[in-house]
Amino acid sequence: MSETPDFAAVTNIQQQTWSKGDFAMVANIVYNVSETLAEALDIVPDERVLDVACGSGNGAIAAARRTWGGTIGSDYVPSLLERARERAEAERLDIEFVEADAQALPFEDGSFDVAMSIFGAMFAPDQEKAAAELLRVVKPGGRIGMANWTPDGSVGKMFKTISKHAPPPPGLESPLLWGTEERLRELFGDGIADLQTERRISRQPFRSADHYIEFFRTYFGPTQMAYERVGAEGEQALTDDLHAFLEAENTAGERAMVLEAEYLQVIATRA
Repeated sequence: MSETPDFAAVTNIQQQTWSKGDFAMVANIVYNVSETLAEALDIVPDERVLDVACGSGNGAIAAARRTWGGTIGSDYVPSLLERARERAEAERLDIEFVEADAQALPFEDGSFDVAMSIFGAMFAPDQEKAAAELLRVVKPGGRIGMANWTPDGSVGKMFKTISKHAPPPPGLESPLLWGTEERLRELFGDGIADLQTERRISRQPFRSADHYIEFFRTYFGPTQMAYERVGAEGEQALTDDLHAFLEAENTAGERAMVLEAEYLQVIATRA
């Protein structure tokens, strides 16, 4: 059996990885997911909402449009929090942004009516701890909303393609398991009274496969880290595999390169 990973060490590495590039640019591609999730959560004025691993603030901004205040976004990448603050100020939305790890949230038990996380908490190395923190900060009867990439969707396949060349630390559970109802039920257990899931599509248009790869090498920390790890001798093989993956997943034919990436929309009711 694999040894238990050093979650603190992995978290530190991941924090550095997500600080590379500019994830705010990547988050622009999936902005609609946050609006859809906020609608599904049925957020109403004066509810307290926490966006966990908020990045540049997509979820927090979607929530704040509905709460008229009382919304907080948390993330462990300071540069992304600064971008989130800029966006909230530009849209004149009342949002507080706090530097925090999804595995150790600095909030009292039952502080929020809603906790949400869009392609965020799913990447925490200690999945049980991240799930426990989501449960802890939500009051009984409150809601937990998530958007998580599925293992068999396009983004899931992209991560698997990269992992063949730059494997994750041994002993870690795949973050893509958060995109399955079975794993969600394991993680939340008796902490929830109800779980609703729906498979949805995030449409992601690019000019070409080359455009996609260039974009992610420029802005997406995990892709940058993967290319650094494989080095000059492994770069072409990784690029070739990404090209093959993109050509297989492209839904736009000769017109462009469009991924219709599947994710799991999750609405859990706190017990």
